[in-house]
Amino acid sequence: MLHSIDLAKPNITEAEVNAVVGVLRSGRLSLGPKLAEFEEAFATYCHTTEAVACSSGTAGLHLLIKAMEIGAGDEVITTPFSFVASANCALIEGARPVFVDIDPATWNIDPALIEPAVTEKTKAVIPVHVFGQPVDMDVITVMAQRHGLRVIEDSCEALGSRDGDRPAGSMGDAGVFGFYPNKQMTTGEGGMIVTSDADLARMCRSLRNQGRDGNGGWLAHPRLGYNYRLSDINCALGLVQLSRMDEIVAARARVESLYRERLGAEERLAMQAVRPNVAMSWFVLVVRLSEEYVQADRDRILKELSGRGIGCSNYFVPIHLQPFYVERFGHKPGDFPVCEALAQRTIALPFHHELTEADVDTVCGELLSLL
Repeated sequence: MLHSIDLAKPNITEAEVNAVVGVLRSGRLSLGPKLAEFEEAFATYCHTTEAVACSSGTAGLHLLIKAMEIGAGDEVITTPFSFVASANCALIEGARPVFVDIDPATWNIDPALIEPAVTEKTKAVIPVHVFGQPVDMDVITVMAQRHGLRVIEDSCEALGSRDGDRPAGSMGDAGVFGFYPNKQMTTGEGGMIVTSDADLARMCRSLRNQGRDGNGGWLAHPRLGYNYRLSDINCALGLVQLSRMDEIVAARARVESLYRERLGAEERLAMQAVRPNVAMSWFVLVVRLSEEYVQADRDRILKELSGRGIGCSNYFVPIHLQPFYVERFGHKPGDFPVCEALAQRTIALPFHHELTEADVDTVCGELLSLL
């Protein structure tokens, strides 16, 4: 077996360790000064006026659905090619996720398919910036204004990405980021809502803190809420990570370029196309097998790569084919053929800042030998 090459790894330095230790020594572990510092720094980074830290990206999506009063009988249009949370956030509140297919080149939701799916029940659109690639938000926001719809950017995979001079998360009514350890930056677990709607931010802050208002006491709960808070320990880690984002994005771009040099011209593989004017902050490195391969071939390659010590995975299982979506809504194979054809052939390769050129050579050599 080759030496093990991890699929993902967080980029942590002594500065992050010292920041966390400093909070532990301060005794202010939650709802302390680091929370406000992190939110202010994050809003500045994303060019919004407000940021609301929460316990995960999933929690952030749920808070926005709740704060926007989307619930039973409503519909939310989104993509089937994503992590399941981008649809679950509507389902949790009793709304129905309505899927439309994806663009075969960018792998994002196809903006042209959204408007035909709008009904009198539609209340919002949740475009997902898949693998860090911003969706064409101009088309979506203009359409949403025409129909009076809210737009929630699922930017959980796109921190550091920009469309022109606009950061991911800043182009809709609100955006959400996630900080799980495989993301560009991490707080261990955690998430962040960004918006320039002060009322929306105020409601999200109340809902994340058991329904408390800022001017009420600890045992005053004017509305139903949740414990979706993020501790000052996590926020201290996030502050240092955020200050290093340029460095982190550049390190990941270096690794992506190494892969593209070795695999970009390989006819049996395709890589995600990047839209013009987009500056990518890469979340994962995913390749798609050509149409001569079937899902069984992909699964065999994943098994062989894992057996050789190379971290790998498929990205994603289509949301509409998850068992509880099939059972509840009657979705079936063939409903969204572009998404399904992609999902059957994706391979996520090792992708993190510690990968050397020799590591990438090893991964690419083993992959090509198995095609």
